[in-house]
Amino acid sequence: MKLKTKLTLFNAISKLVIVTLFVLLLPSIIESINRNYTDERLIKQKDKLLQIVKEKGIQTYIEDGQSYGSYLPLKEEYIGLDEVEPDYYADTIQNEKRSVERDTIDYRILSHTFKVGKKNYLLEIGKSTETIDDTTGPLQNIAFLILLGMILLTIIADQVYSNYILAPLSRIIRTKLVGTKFPSFTSYAQVKTSTSDFQHLDLSIHRMIETIEHAFQKEREFISNASHELMTPISILQSKIENMFEQEDIADEMKVRMLEMQKILNRLKSITKTLLLISQIENEQFLKEDEISLTDMLQDLYEEISIRLQEKNIGYALALSQDVTLINVNKFLLFNLLFNLVNNAIKYNKPDGSIIVTGEQMKNYYVININDTGIGIAADELPYIFNRFKKIKQSLKQDSFGLGLPIVKSIAAFHDIELQVRSEQNVGSTFTLIVPAKLVKQ
Repeated sequence: MKLKTKLTLFNAISKLVIVTLFVLLLPSIIESINRNYTDERLIKQKDKLLQIVKEKGIQTYIEDGQSYGSYLPLKEEYIGLDEVEPDYYADTIQNEKRSVERDTIDYRILSHTFKVGKKNYLLEIGKSTETIDDTTGPLQNIAFLILLGMILLTIIADQVYSNYILAPLSRIIRTKLVGTKFPSFTSYAQVKTSTSDFQHLDLSIHRMIETIEHAFQKEREFISNASHELMTPISILQSKIENMFEQEDIADEMKVRMLEMQKILNRLKSITKTLLLISQIENEQFLKEDEISLTDMLQDLYEEISIRLQEKNIGYALALSQDVTLINVNKFLLFNLLFNLVNNAIKYNKPDGSIIVTGEQMKNYYVININDTGIGIAADELPYIFNRFKKIKQSLKQDSFGLGLPIVKSIAAFHDIELQVRSEQNVGSTFTLIVPAKLVKQ
């Protein structure tokens, strides 16, 4: 999962938790808000009534000691004023029941005592709790919708900001890692960012790539130099052995040993040439200017290996959907690539087996499959078959150098051809070459 996706997901989950807590607490919060609002309104009504009493006298409400009571329609609110004992005191706001016209109604009642002259009066101002509760539901809905809208806006804002803040990281990955063709490296180009962590990451990756490039270059130089240096003494030794064969006083036993030495030198020479070829391919010392017919090349290949096919009685079939012309390739290297794959298909095939080479034009590429009915490759060895420094068991059994497939991999990479392999032991293997459209003449 991408980092920005994780950040967005975390923000969304955290906000969801907040919404859940808010929804759970919302009834009590709204109830508290309504109660406080009602209490403030009751206090304002009390202050207003006391101001009227102060200005106009208590007679405005009470005459001849009679109690005063006033109810709004539907009994939602009421005001009561009555004379009480001199020592009675009250200054509260609480929920109480009142009997009004044979109905018992719950009210939120403010009770307050005050003195006018020598008399003590009790003022009661009430509001029906039912009317208070009527506003709770709509307020909860409004609050929830507002909260939901704010959450959605913050999620969008988080997504936009995450994309903005992580954009340099995406550019670093795209240009320095994914967009880099190892071991071919380009000059360092700093990714613009104000985030110091990304600046440090960008510089660290550049230094790491420089180290890798230096190591690759050293390896290439070593293989190239070693291959060149080895060719001279090998050739000298071969010449000396051939000259020794011309001497008449050499015993037969010595000739047998010299033949063994010559075989070893031939093996060493073949390995050296192969390593030199790999080095030249990776250093791009070959031109890609040839234009060839794939059918003609595979026919030439067949003529070269036909004797080996007859020795093991292996069938060979060529099935191309159409003859295609490959352009901007190196004919010598491409022939080597196909030769190594078909040669391996013969080497590791079973007697009376078969090899089928197919080709099919796709939308943006051309696919070549080389299928054999051989012994297959073990699943645990499959990831290492293109590694020039690791010989698999099959190569050891066949007395092989184990460099054929590394050459194939190098040539394929040199031409930007994707190489895939599927294999099952005792069933066979299929090597697939995915040739890009730029190499196929339209």
